[in-house]
Amino acid sequence: MKRKLIAAVGVAGMVIGLAACGGNDGDDKGKTDAGGAKEITVWVMDGSAPKAWIDAVNAEFSAKHPGVTVKVEEQQWKGIQEKVTTALSENTPPDVLELGNTQTAGYAVTGGLADLTKDKAKLGSDAWQKSMLASAEYDGKLYSAPWYAANRVVVYDKKAFAKAGVTPPTTRDEWIAGLDKLKAADPASQPIYLPGQSWYVLAGFIWDEGGDLAVKDGGKWKGGLGTPQAASAMEFYKKLQAYSTAPKDKDEATPQQSTDVVPKGGVASWIGLGWEAGGAEKALKDAGKEADFGYFPIPGKTADKPGTVFLGGSNLAVAERSKNKELAKEWLALAAGKDQMTKYAAETKGALLPNQAGANFTPAAGSFAEAMGKGGVNGRITPVTPGWANVETEPNPLKEFMTKVLKGEDAAKAGADADKEIASRINK
Repeated sequence: MKRKLIAAVGVAGMVIGLAACGGNDGDDKGKTDAGGAKEITVWVMDGSAPKAWIDAVNAEFSAKHPGVTVKVEEQQWKGIQEKVTTALSENTPPDVLELGNTQTAGYAVTGGLADLTKDKAKLGSDAWQKSMLASAEYDGKLYSAPWYAANRVVVYDKKAFAKAGVTPPTTRDEWIAGLDKLKAADPASQPIYLPGQSWYVLAGFIWDEGGDLAVKDGGKWKGGLGTPQAASAMEFYKKLQAYSTAPKDKDEATPQQSTDVVPKGGVASWIGLGWEAGGAEKALKDAGKEADFGYFPIPGKTADKPGTVFLGGSNLAVAERSKNKELAKEWLALAAGKDQMTKYAAETKGALLPNQAGANFTPAAGSFAEAMGKGGVNGRITPVTPGWANVETEPNPLKEFMTKVLKGEDAAKAGADADKEIASRINK
């Protein structure tokens, strides 16, 4: 996701085999700072870090620690969880590494990450967005620094909306009324393309209703889909999905909505990420067409608050077995601090939300980034527990719950069945 988000806003020069060196190799300060260490290694994912930003962080670090080299290695998404798991169990892991925000708890519970709780002041944790900080903590301790996040917005065809006399809605009721107008103006088109298993979208609706995907009850977790809140959320999702001809048993990637559906035409709006909007624009251009997209936050129940959205993103952590923990923490403090995060937000042109409000980039009016920023203030993450990764494994019980309800099964029954599966997985 992260790689494609940055690509979508045209940020050039992604990190490929980066290394930033400090001053004279013989400088005594480098030996003192690191107990003889001459190099720290940082792992970032493909496309997460613009080269100009990495260079800026490393230049600042090198000025403070002359003689110490920062070796930045770009990792590919395929197979990364296995690679990180192996690396953290070895004696020479990377000193600093990027982790998905839903994966951090899993690595923390196995002892792979350094406890940073006593370093909160140095890292500047008071300034971090609370919604992002939640993914960096586990069992009351800090194991990483939140880095960036992104969320979904509604992407719409300006011409279709203008033809139907629809303006971007700010409430659920306005949203539905607009979809009715779009359907009346062009019965052959889909007012919204929404496949049956876009569970990240449903999660936001559940949170809007006051529910959750899973909750901790005593020492155990239990699913939250068999609740009245989840039933209400699914009722609204079903109402939206009725305007679409998308399959009820597939998610947004099957077929890929941005490149395989939207470019074919007949779609007035859809819910997606920044990289998807960029992908749709490119696909339309390749087909000799021109995209004319507008964007608005997923509407909430009332106009004063946008709909809750899932915040997907990454954190930066220090390996427990790092031989250079203090230097690693120094690099992390710079990277996650306000000055460098401000530069990061500018380099990514607002396509990614920085870890603190004070570092926000002012995006262009009417841009995807602007809509994402407005919606991101009401962001949340999946339950912070190592067992959540088991829940997302296919066949995903959340997706199965959605399909059952969309095909007519009672939400309470389908939710209860899903909750049993969630409980069996999440507590492993």
